Order: sequence, then structure tokens, then C-alpha cells
Amino acid sequence: MENNFEAKASVKNIGVTPRKTRLVIDMVRGKSLLDARAILKNVNKAACPIVLKLINSAAANAVNNKGL
Repeated sequence: MENNFEAKASVKNIGVTPRKTRLVIDMVRGKSLLDARAILKNVNKAACPIVLKLINSAAANAVNNKGL
């Protein structure tokens, strides 16, 4: 049985258009944390560092707030 956990994080005023950000988010949506990090580190898009930082923040929130 696969464990699916959710954690939330948000970011405001990133300076990248929503459409360009959505393209990056769609690439990693549904992937595991390790896969998403690997994809974001190897794709050359302006939103990738921002989304990577957001994913790392969500992972830290899961560990610190929910004990996952």
C-alpha cells in the first residue's frame, strides 16, 4: 500500500507569470518528492527555483507540523 501525504505551502509575488509557473508545476504534479526535486533541478525555466523552494518548504512543513 502506497502512503500519500499532503503538505501545503504558498508563495506570493514571485515575479513570474502564472502561466509559466503553471507549466512548471504541471511537470511535477503527482510525482514523488525526490522525482520532483530532480526534475526541477534539471529544467531551465525561470519558475523552477521558485517552485523547488516551495516544494522544499512544503516538505519541511510536513516534517515539523505534521510529523510525517
